[in-house]
Amino acid sequence: MSEQEHASLGIDGVETPFPDSPFVVMKFGGRSVATAENWASIAQLIRQRIDEGTIPVVVHSALAGISNELEELLGKATSGDVAAELRAIHEQHERLAADLGVDPLLLEPEFQNLQQLIEGVRLVGEVSPRVHARVMATGELAATTLSVAYLQRQGLPARWQDARELLQSETQRDQTERSGILAASCDFAPTAELQAELSDTNGFILTQGFIARSDSGETVLLGRGGSDTSGAYLAVKLQARRLEIWTDVPG
Repeated sequence: MSEQEHASLGIDGVETPFPDSPFVVMKFGGRSVATAENWASIAQLIRQRIDEGTIPVVVHSALAGISNELEELLGKATSGDVAAELRAIHEQHERLAADLGVDPLLLEPEFQNLQQLIEGVRLVGEVSPRVHARVMATGELAATTLSVAYLQRQGLPARWQDARELLQSETQRDQTERSGILAASCDFAPTAELQAELSDTNGFILTQGFIARSDSGETVLLGRGGSDTSGAYLAVKLQARRLEIWTDVPG
């Protein structure tokens, strides 16, 4: 199947000055990863990159709509019961798990953690930036848990990687605590150690967009639209030969 035959996925590819790099960073947005049909196309694209002799580094967002639902959940959690909202978020992931033929119990650790965070918000009556970041990170962590299981079921050698082990935020001058956690910037200098580590991967890497860690180990966010930023950071750190930004388009 050629790339032109992937009717629902379109690409904006950015070439870099490193044509001999083994890495190709592939970023997929929330609509691209929200259906089993699209995941069949993504699996084929990854196979093509492996057949080309490259190491894909797949970065993707939370499922379409989930980040907005998590924001709304946080807004309501300080003043009322949000059991229905939590269940709706869980059920969207369960439906995709069923469509992908993946065990939905894989999601339980993430959703148990989310439940505990929201219960803490309800008890204290406020949302700190650190809790905000941890709640929002659930979308990417849950989605990539499903996708790596699906790709492995397809016989692809996918390795789940926590993005917080790949990207570290930097403290900016005159930065507030809130902006440092919810709209972080990261160091993206080329990193020989990381390139060597991922080059030795038996297969390819699948990781999250939008999230990183601070120098104190806290979860931080790169701001809305941060998955594109994650892909760009990783492409530079790895001196990748290409950054591909895939999106769901009519066609």
